[in-house]
Amino acid sequence: MTSGLDNEIVPFVTSVNIATGFHSGDPNWMHKTVKLAENSNVSIGAHPSYPDLMGFGRRDMSFEDWEIVNLIKYQVGALLQFTRDKKIQHVKPHGALYNKASRDEKEARAVVQAIKEIDSEIIHVVLSGSIWEEVAKESGVRIAREAFADRAITSDGKLVSRNVKGSVITQEEEIVKRVIKLAKTGTMDSIDGDSVKISAETLCLHGDNKSSVGLASVIRKELERSGIQLSPMNTFVK
Repeated sequence: MTSGLDNEIVPFVTSVNIATGFHSGDPNWMHKTVKLAENSNVSIGAHPSYPDLMGFGRRDMSFEDWEIVNLIKYQVGALLQFTRDKKIQHVKPHGALYNKASRDEKEARAVVQAIKEIDSEIIHVVLSGSIWEEVAKESGVRIAREAFADRAITSDGKLVSRNVKGSVITQEEEIVKRVIKLAKTGTMDSIDGDSVKISAETLCLHGDNKSSVGLASVIRKELERSGIQLSPMNTFVK
């Protein structure tokens, strides 16, 4: 099983999230993608999820705290074995696990605990402005707050559900405009047209559709044209 347009998109990004088998990916694909990132000097992150291959990790599931910890350790541990120095830059949960950690303190604490126990130096990628961000800060771990290039937000900064029309932004011009505005002003427009303050160190662009490669290229070009330097999280996250 493969995920996304890896060979094509890697030249335009500074970091990648690699699926760890529970929503997408398999051992051979993980090996191939890790080597691609390492050979391209692109920083590696693990992308663990709920065990949901049929639903691509986007269906909500309920687990005990200790089960969440074990799910994450299992998946991140698998990815680490494919890396050159048995190290990764960050962990970013996928799909429903990411969304639940963003709104549920109990889930957030389990996610933070799991990553911290694997390696206290790993960066936790969290949704900007979420309860998850607060929990991570309290735990004293390294964090990178995330915004999304191609996802709509509500007026309070939350991601609009994928079940809502307009939740996924597909127009290249609109996406680029949103990204440049975020980089220059620290704000993004909500789905209702409100200007929302967003503090973010990392920007997500989903790589599982055909327009992703072109978008990544254009976004990088426009950011650099605006004088904005792009670097892997590890170079500036304390």
